[in-house]
Amino acid sequence: MPHEPTARRVPRAQNPLSRIQIAVAVVAVLVLVITGFAWRSVDSLRSNLATIGGLGLGGTKDGAVDILLVGTDSRTDAHGNPLSQAELDSLRAGEEIASNTDTIILVRVPNDGSSATAISIPRDAYVDVPGIGKSKINAAYGATKETERQKLIEDGESEKTAEKESSQAGREALIKSVANLTGVTVDHYAEIGLLGFVLLTDAVGGVDVCLNAAVDEPLSGAKFPAGEQTLSGPNALSFVRQRHNLPRGDLDRIVRQQVFMASLVREVLSAKTLTSPGKLSQLSAAVKRSVVLDSDWDIIEFATQLQDLAGGKVRFETIPVVDINGMTDYGESIVQVDPKAVRKYVAGLAGQEPAEDDATTSTTPTTMPDIDTSSVTVDVANDSSISGLASSVAATLENEGFGLGDVGNNTGKSVSRSTVFANKSDSKAGQAVAVTLGGLPIESDSSLASGEVRVVLAGDYTSPPSSSSSTGSGGVSDAGTSPTPVEPGPAIDAGNKGPHCVN
Repeated sequence: MPHEPTARRVPRAQNPLSRIQIAVAVVAVLVLVITGFAWRSVDSLRSNLATIGGLGLGGTKDGAVDILLVGTDSRTDAHGNPLSQAELDSLRAGEEIASNTDTIILVRVPNDGSSATAISIPRDAYVDVPGIGKSKINAAYGATKETERQKLIEDGESEKTAEKESSQAGREALIKSVANLTGVTVDHYAEIGLLGFVLLTDAVGGVDVCLNAAVDEPLSGAKFPAGEQTLSGPNALSFVRQRHNLPRGDLDRIVRQQVFMASLVREVLSAKTLTSPGKLSQLSAAVKRSVVLDSDWDIIEFATQLQDLAGGKVRFETIPVVDINGMTDYGESIVQVDPKAVRKYVAGLAGQEPAEDDATTSTTPTTMPDIDTSSVTVDVANDSSISGLASSVAATLENEGFGLGDVGNNTGKSVSRSTVFANKSDSKAGQAVAVTLGGLPIESDSSLASGEVRVVLAGDYTSPPSSSSSTGSGGVSDAGTSPTPVEPGPAIDAGNKGPHCVN
């Protein structure tokens, strides 16, 4: 879809640092990562940014540089220093201290640097989280961090060491969760706390937004009239944090985040910002205090590759969603997603084909074959961290008349998705088990006899709708209602004039 030309183009300065500033403004500040260093030295930039290493990033070429941007509920700054009481009060975020990641955005920049797409992932997306099993993706960081922190404290580590190492574990878990869901290799990582939204907004003199209707929601502090308005830092934070009393809940909040970031990009690219040493200095200070980057990311070199990127080539989209009103079998509301559809969508943004699943030779049956289930013996192995999953699935199979073999934890090769193994991929025994368990893929294993089947369960397993048993620990329930998919909406770009009106 063609885009409007940028209303006002600021001439590109000859100084390479000026080109860096513009590129960073479009791509990195676009996702609240970094900006405003045109008039400062490169050494100052590199030495004052908070960085972290050892996150296992990169390593696979997939047609794009992929940046994971994470917004956390942290009550500290990027360097771990506690916020002042005045700053905490300005956040309007309550007293509860948490480490959830309520903003998760994957930024895809094709290798030719011609565009950038910021892909939002709903915080309640129900995904496979390493070490946890099926969970809302926003808990990947926080739950992993707290589990590791408690373990380190029990082992005698200091609070400071436990905080640092557990935060590292949380970040790694989130990176792997996003990579598993989207099928891409995360190349770089950027993290910003609540304070960053406030500081960056105030640094550019406020951000323009537009509401379809007036809102008054005390939990987030969002109280705004309808129509266009300019929001200061604390109000902007309330604007992007509200999720209650919105027609589509978290999905509407995602749209708010997207229009906020698009508006912020326009402000940063405007002449009044690019030519103001005072605003650039304030932006620099905001980023240095509130942003954490991975230590392997040379942001200066990266920015020089993107110096010709225009605001209209920066888009904001959201992953496809199966059901925005999903429910687990233990009553937790979730956003249900189809990883295969997500991977296809994300790959298409860089003009690539989606990566194949590990089981490239598998088949997925849909109809029950004519077979006596009592003639089939099934081993069930739990390859997830979901306690009791193998026993629950074994009970389902036994209720359907299958014979049981070994039931317990997996001691063989790990799997990335739940799989049925049989001596042949078209084995009737394997097909019967696969259909009973909701249509799992089948892979061949010549070591198995014709009547033997092995089921290996990963964290993605969900109970089939017809199953009378429940895993009790991660399945998606069928409440008899139709899924509520997300209506596809137009991409929001940073090149349009004025704010996009939203719920």
